[in-house]
Amino acid sequence: MHIIKTYFPELSEEKFTLLEKLEGLYNEWNQKINVISRKDMQNFVEHHVLHSLAIAKIINFTPGTAIIDVGTGGGFPGIPLAILFPETSFHLVDSIGKKITVVNEVVNALNLTNVTGEQIRIENVKDKYDFVISRAVTRFDAFRKMVRKNIHAEQKNNLKNGIIYLKGGEFSEELRGVQNKITLYEISDFFKEPFFETKKIIHLPIH
Repeated sequence: MHIIKTYFPELSEEKFTLLEKLEGLYNEWNQKINVISRKDMQNFVEHHVLHSLAIAKIINFTPGTAIIDVGTGGGFPGIPLAILFPETSFHLVDSIGKKITVVNEVVNALNLTNVTGEQIRIENVKDKYDFVISRAVTRFDAFRKMVRKNIHAEQKNNLKNGIIYLKGGEFSEELRGVQNKITLYEISDFFKEPFFETKKIIHLPIH
């Protein structure tokens, strides 16, 4: 976990302690409900916690911001970000019930009052949020069409409301039509581990 302290030295002891508890909780839940591959559990902090926190390197969410994490899986990037931003509300959704079971158990164990987990498809979510976040659940072009309806027009952050998407590999064709609107951030500019060399954050303002 010292890797988190290296990149986020300003973190309070309380937030750091909560982040530290994640590994044990996911180890325990992963034995019962497999939400993270065994191989990935060996690099849990780097591949899941730190990767999620890359978003905190591009935005410091204003208190009162509302975020939906679509296809959250076991709770990434939503849960680590919810620990960092306790005054921001996070709605974590996934169509697979057992994943949301793990999300809710972890949230309860950490007593995170700013997170709700729900088994629902994004197509059926009617509410609006400041940001839709996700970690590469599908092609970016398909994703943006699904979530456009869920983004508020009213702005309260220094980054425009829209989609914040964690993505790796080659995906330039998925950006066709929005190349001029997006901002692409190289996660390797923030974190030096080889895992992040091909990882990026896409920010697409909507409205």
